[in-house]
Amino acid sequence: MVHWAHLRLAAAVMAMLALSVPVPAAAQAMPSPLVQEVLVKSILVTLSDAVAANNFTVLHAKLSKPFAGQFPPEKLQAVFKDLVDKHAVFDAVVAKPVVADEEAKIDDKGVLRLKGHFETTPKQVKYQLAFIPADGTWKLSGITIDIE
Repeated sequence: MVHWAHLRLAAAVMAMLALSVPVPAAAQAMPSPLVQEVLVKSILVTLSDAVAANNFTVLHAKLSKPFAGQFPPEKLQAVFKDLVDKHAVFDAVVAKPVVADEEAKIDDKGVLRLKGHFETTPKQVKYQLAFIPADGTWKLSGITIDIE
């Protein structure tokens, strides 16, 4: 059974790395829509699992190095405390298509920005994710989740 909570988590998590580690935009090509969907769903399912287990070690391992340095597992646990306290589970997103609210873009600092939502019921899961290229892959560098 899926439990939902009305939560807004943005603040420090998204802002902390939005301006750090500039990487030329040409350093990494825009990922295909399929790769974008995999990035979004894998992060959200990992976050859902972290919340359910109250263990943010695996999510931490998926972060970019600068973001991971600023947000060790204990700090991630504090940032997502409201989700943990309310037993929010939103892993149903894997069965739903990604609905982009904005076109995916790589900004002038080389950050891939993905913003969208999932048509889940009774609450909608909205996300804003930022990724930077590292070791030939995209690593999470910012996250905002809304469940409303």
